[in-house]
Amino acid sequence: MLEALGFGIDAYHLNEGHSVLLALELLRRSGSDESERRDGDTRYDVPRVRAKCHFTTHTPIDAGHDRFPYDLVRRLLDDFVDEGTLRHLAGENELNTTRLALNLSEHVNGVARRHAETAAKLFPGFRVTAITNGIHPQTWAHPAIARVFDGVCEGWAVEPERLMRADSRIPNDAIARAHETAKLELVARVRAEHGVVLDPRLPLIGFARRMTEYKRPELLFTDLERLRAIAARQPFSIVLAGKAHPRDESGRRAVEALHRHARSLAGCIQVAYLANYGMATGLAMVAGSDVWLNTPQPPLEASGTSGMKAALNGVPSLSVLDGWWLEGHIEGVTGWAIGNGDVVQADNTAAAQALYDKLETVILPLFRVHDAWLAVMKGAIARNASLFHSHRMMRRYAAEAYLLEAVSGAHG
Repeated sequence: MLEALGFGIDAYHLNEGHSVLLALELLRRSGSDESERRDGDTRYDVPRVRAKCHFTTHTPIDAGHDRFPYDLVRRLLDDFVDEGTLRHLAGENELNTTRLALNLSEHVNGVARRHAETAAKLFPGFRVTAITNGIHPQTWAHPAIARVFDGVCEGWAVEPERLMRADSRIPNDAIARAHETAKLELVARVRAEHGVVLDPRLPLIGFARRMTEYKRPELLFTDLERLRAIAARQPFSIVLAGKAHPRDESGRRAVEALHRHARSLAGCIQVAYLANYGMATGLAMVAGSDVWLNTPQPPLEASGTSGMKAALNGVPSLSVLDGWWLEGHIEGVTGWAIGNGDVVQADNTAAAQALYDKLETVILPLFRVHDAWLAVMKGAIARNASLFHSHRMMRRYAAEAYLLEAVSGAHG
């Protein structure tokens, strides 16, 4: 369609293996008639296709990469591309869309440094760089927070790096008032939608995810007695949200379990599960929570972006050291780690105990020290929000993939 409209396309971005038919179309177009080939020439100009394609992979587990039997490929694609060539590029026994994309792309990247390392191990022999994801600041800043930024970091929405000095420029009372506004809005939403009346004076833990097994949504509730004991001495509230894919049985069971946990904790800890999770609920939660919780099983978090959205609103993360948090975490400055980044984090019991220890001994006591807590909030803005944004991400894609490929293609 773009070519029919007169656009000349220098580079294509394949986002995950689903889009690899694009590269096959380019491969088909690169083919030459037998009469035009010289001895030793192949039917397709694979280097020419690679020079145009950039591939981003998001899935850090082998089972998440699509594979299709060649009888299905033959039935659907017929002789679109020679099957022998397909088997050479996509796998001898089945068509692996990721492997095909890797073989037809000049530049390949993962969406965080750890994820690039994991992807390189899944597909040895390919060079996988890292371009860490980012969030769009103007979309994910609560209006009250945005007004604070406008007053002290003018131009932040188009140049988010200006937030780097937010910790010294934002007055404590300004960030405290803005967060209070966002928190009261979340409390009102919870009451209106769920009927749970939260005490806004208590620290509020937020957790919102696509509900699937590797995200470990139940980790916070591993030891309910320990959780009750902590809350008895240092009360706090919890707000949850998230949907499971209709065919993800483990994710659906997790949603049911979270509702059971909420009922069992009634009278001890205020827990609310917001329904119909979407962008509006997401913004309310990342801005109105006091602590943003993330509990993936490492190294299965490709990047994660909800913690970036929380940081933009001055909400520090309590997270397993995986995905983007390995790059954004500065202990006690931008938030806190669950565990120390080793494989122990993959053990649910050990990870849960590390979570409880950090919550009980560090986070909840610090919440009662007003200025010290505000310092962490501003640290999240200055050191996370100033870096993990879509402007930086797009500049890196342009410089390391799109423009580089266009220039190399022009010189080729």
